[in-house]
Amino acid sequence: MKTVRELLRDKRFIIGAAVFLIFAVLAILSFFSPHDPTEWHTVGRNLRPSLTHPLGTSFLGQDVFWRMTFAVRNSLILAILASAISRAIAVVVGLVAGYYGGIVDRLVMLVSDGFMVIPGFLLIVLLTLLAREFLNLVTIAVLLGVIGWAWSARLVRSQILSLREREFTFTAILSGTPARKLIFREYFPFILPLVFATFIAYMAYVIGIEITLTILGLTSPNMPTLGSMLHWALTYQALLSGYWWWYGTPIAVSVLLFVALYLTSVSISAYLDPRARLQRVGAG
Repeated sequence: MKTVRELLRDKRFIIGAAVFLIFAVLAILSFFSPHDPTEWHTVGRNLRPSLTHPLGTSFLGQDVFWRMTFAVRNSLILAILASAISRAIAVVVGLVAGYYGGIVDRLVMLVSDGFMVIPGFLLIVLLTLLAREFLNLVTIAVLLGVIGWAWSARLVRSQILSLREREFTFTAILSGTPARKLIFREYFPFILPLVFATFIAYMAYVIGIEITLTILGLTSPNMPTLGSMLHWALTYQALLSGYWWWYGTPIAVSVLLFVALYLTSVSISAYLDPRARLQRVGAG
């Protein structure tokens, strides 16, 4: 409860968490949708927003509101899975390289540098082209997770290298503290803010990449996501036809989601920062 109270003092967290909670509710609402998001012509076409259709309908004969709930759910699932995979790899690689150093560090960082040198977006495009027939939420999440760990791993490694030279590390080693206990009890609290910040930031990146790939036609537009909503709106020239509710909905949702993720990331990182904790304790 104390943690919640302190976070609620940060306006950034309040705004970000409130917006994110709204999207979470929308994602849950998708399970109660009266329409199949993959079917066309289930309602009238190009109807303006009304009480019956709060966000209007599309040229495809789909209710934009209910389609949007599925898009939010799938985009969030994709972002969370990809971020979890990439952060898990980054933490393990960074901890191993930073703690053991030497040849282990050089070999691990050689692999990391290889991922960093190769343009990430071009690699993603190439792999999606090669595996296009097998792409779904899970395979896309695995693909983005495996590709997106290198930079974060370097950040974790740098933090561990710094912590390894501090007095409490030498004291713990001399007292016979096992490496696993030292890493998880002493080091992990210091890298936790970094993991949270990069986790949420990578969620925003994954959502943006999915939108880009779908608009380019590299993933299935029939899978309800924010990218597929924009894909169909652009394909049927919703902007030129004046169907602002069709293309405006995924754009507005994407922007709000990016802002919510950013604000939440910044506020949680500030709270979990050990230096900020010491300042709070001193002030108390």
